[in-house]
Amino acid sequence: MASRGLVTRASRMKTKLQSALEAAAIEIEDVSYQHAGHAAMRDSGGATETHFNVKVVSDKFDGQNLVKRHRMVYDLLSDELNSGLHALSIVAKTPKEAGVSKT
Repeated sequence: MASRGLVTRASRMKTKLQSALEAAAIEIEDVSYQHAGHAAMRDSGGATETHFNVKVVSDKFDGQNLVKRHRMVYDLLSDELNSGLHALSIVAKTPKEAGVSKT
């Protein structure tokens, strides 16, 4: 369980990204279990939600290069990164790039 009540890190991340990026789609996968036994996990102070794959589709990425898109995500999740989130794998696309139609 997360230290902030029943709200998981993944749900906090999804809320932050959805709110700021008005995402057409978000997928967040907790892959922390794949890193059990790694040094970062042993030194995580008991945190179990430390590694995530994040896919975000947003119009706000339009005109932004890959580095700027990733920086947008990192900036939005800075509180999480400062409180035990160790690693993110980010896929950040526009709806057109992702083949997502607007309704």
